[in-house]
Amino acid sequence: MHERRKILVTGWFSFLHGEATAGDVLALRRVAAVLRAAGLGYDVVWSPGFRADGTHFEDVDPAAYTHVVFVCGPAHGPGIEELHRRFAHCVRIAVGVSVVDPRSPAVTGFHRVLVRDAPGAEPTLDLAARAPAPASAGPPVVGVVLTHGQREYADRRRHTEVAETLTDWLGGRDCARLELETRLDAHDWRLCGTAGQLEAVLSRLDLVVTDRLHGLVLALRAGVPALAVDPVAGGAKVTAQARACGWPALVDADEVGTAVLERWWRWCLADGRGAARRVAAAFRADTAADTADGLVAALGARPAG
Repeated sequence: MHERRKILVTGWFSFLHGEATAGDVLALRRVAAVLRAAGLGYDVVWSPGFRADGTHFEDVDPAAYTHVVFVCGPAHGPGIEELHRRFAHCVRIAVGVSVVDPRSPAVTGFHRVLVRDAPGAEPTLDLAARAPAPASAGPPVVGVVLTHGQREYADRRRHTEVAETLTDWLGGRDCARLELETRLDAHDWRLCGTAGQLEAVLSRLDLVVTDRLHGLVLALRAGVPALAVDPVAGGAKVTAQARACGWPALVDADEVGTAVLERWWRWCLADGRGAARRVAAAFRADTAADTADGLVAALGARPAG
């Protein structure tokens, strides 16, 4: 009986103007695991805006399928109603969905609705909760600290080019990216209000990618490796600070590119954590010199002339 079934799995992640959330994709993994365990084959439809290399609705011949499974999210709206029309000959099942209006055509068009929550129904566990766990520890968590200012460097500025190169490159890496800002603001909830708050975030990262001096220093202070790019041609304060910290993972603005970035990426995730912890330990040992050491003497000196 299984051989006669041809199942198409869809969700909000399938629609061109839909939305692929992490919860939806994990719910899909749960459904896929159940189908595989039952020996049932299936195809998945993806939005071309999310998975350009996947199967899209325009690639699908509805006549090739006997069943349509819609996974997760609200069972509501014209997209789902169109799904019913296009696959009218199929058995259509919704699983793990929220029902807002039980009389909606989007809901009544299904032959079976396995609800996550609905008016008058006891809620059930969301499908994402029991999705198969990843085989490994997961991708690294990377803080991204960039600047678009520093006009004082005039025609030596390469900030725009550096930021574009870094963000394009990072977009293709398997990592969890977290955009961070060193600027503090007590009134904007999106920004840290204290230095301690930012340090708490940095300490939980695997890596920081930055073109800012304080992106470098604060990452190392937290014992986290930093892949630093100096956005000023010929090197400026980021280069100088990497030298002062004894930190090797530094790229010049005119040399930034995929090969050098990936080389330092591998180093930071392999050997860089230990190196960063050693730098952080040196900071805490209070033995390295900084300019504050000369402040008291400077305050006691008489002005020249």
